[in-house]
Amino acid sequence: MKKTRYAAFLGLIFIALLTGCGGKKNENITAGMTAVEELDYDGALSSFEAAREAGENERLLYRGEGMAYMGKSMYAEAAQAFETALSLSNGRVNGMDYDINYYLATAYYKQGELSRAADVYSAIIALKESERDAYYLRGFIYAEQGSLDLAKADFDKVIALKKNDYDRLIDIYGVLEAAGFKGAGQEYLQAAMDAGTKDMTNYEKGRICYYLEDYENARTYLEKARDEGGYEAVLFLGKTYETLGDNNYAISVYNAYLESEGPNPQVLNQLGLCKMQAGDYTGALGNFQIAMNIENNGMMQVLKMNEIIAYERLGEYKNAAVLIDSYLKTYPDDEEAKREYTFLQTR
Repeated sequence: MKKTRYAAFLGLIFIALLTGCGGKKNENITAGMTAVEELDYDGALSSFEAAREAGENERLLYRGEGMAYMGKSMYAEAAQAFETALSLSNGRVNGMDYDINYYLATAYYKQGELSRAADVYSAIIALKESERDAYYLRGFIYAEQGSLDLAKADFDKVIALKKNDYDRLIDIYGVLEAAGFKGAGQEYLQAAMDAGTKDMTNYEKGRICYYLEDYENARTYLEKARDEGGYEAVLFLGKTYETLGDNNYAISVYNAYLESEGPNPQVLNQLGLCKMQAGDYTGALGNFQIAMNIENNGMMQVLKMNEIIAYERLGEYKNAAVLIDSYLKTYPDDEEAKREYTFLQTR
């Protein structure tokens, strides 16, 4: 779960960084980057090799190779590629230097070299003291290492740099909770509520109350937020009712939104999870599969895993085994999925 949170956050950064290389003279690199976006990592590596033979931009080439190796879970090779890309700098720090360093830190993290990853974030911060993402990610690593004081120092800096970023505040709570410091995470949330809520939306207040386990107030705020529109409030309102033990009402909240607004992958996924809790595995499977058919749903990995679990709960182990085999080919470093694969081989 900790690594999932880390990967999810990095995914948001890397979507922004995954830009085309442009220019006719780097056409093989551009083709390689397109292949990376399409998860065709072997094809990408072939394009980067062609770029090398054509004498295209070496720095972009090694950066792209590193990304392709990351996709193949070849983290040592990825780190070496990123290190080479950094060595080709002209000495003037620019956006690509930060970009490559974030990737390098991830490659170290994926290899279990947390201290080296933290050192990279420290280097980023030394170059740019206001780099909130680097403070957040370094704090994440400190929390995972059990260094609460160091983690809090970084998270305090993240909050100080942008006081009303309640989404990031909730991310910080999630990191601390996953690392075993739930109380410390809730202190951040309570401090935000105590500081006054006039700048918060009903959705933000509802989410914070949810994580503070103040479910009655969470329900009140989220009902108001539901009327203001947006699927996010519907998700948390439904989860609040689930936590209060009213799965039937939670299902009605999700269904009402879907009937009004049409298919939404996040709401369909949560509806499926709620149905699984209620023992309706066939209904849950249907919801996951509808969500998977939504183009660019942005959560295919989660949906595929939930589909596998639904088949397993239905006792359809052969279907589940076939799907988990395919899943691991696409997401080879999912440790939870590997355990699920081992289990299914015994059925």
